Amino acid sequence: MPTTIYHNPACGTSRNTLAMIRQSGEEPVIVEYLKTPPSRETLVALIAEMGIPIRALLREKGTPYDDLGLADPDLSDKHLLDAMLAHPILINRPIVHTTKGTRLCRPSEIVLEILENPIAVFIKEDGEIVGSR
Repeated sequence: MPTTIYHNPACGTSRNTLAMIRQSGEEPVIVEYLKTPPSRETLVALIAEMGIPIRALLREKGTPYDDLGLADPDLSDKHLLDAMLAHPILINRPIVHTTKGTRLCRPSEIVLEILENPIAVFIKEDGEIVGSR
């Protein structure tokens, strides 16, 4: 099973995560989820694999989160999933799936937990150093 990243190339965290995967020696399957959103079944499976509540995958900043009233704690999981599928920008990113697990990689260095050959040191786009020399 290849490593897969649900990626937004406009997102620095997503770009850093992709670079860490590549520097570990893997070339992942890249799913630009804004162009090719996951199916309901795939999204449900990813959430289950991550072991997080659906609400934890909702992105608020730069999305229609407020306009759709998604802060309402009484909204059902089905309603939240429907919103994410209708507006994929609501899906937080990047999500990475490997043979070692699936994670929402925020911050990007979380990806190191699930790579077969994680890199020891990585310098993010903003100059932050991840790991130790």
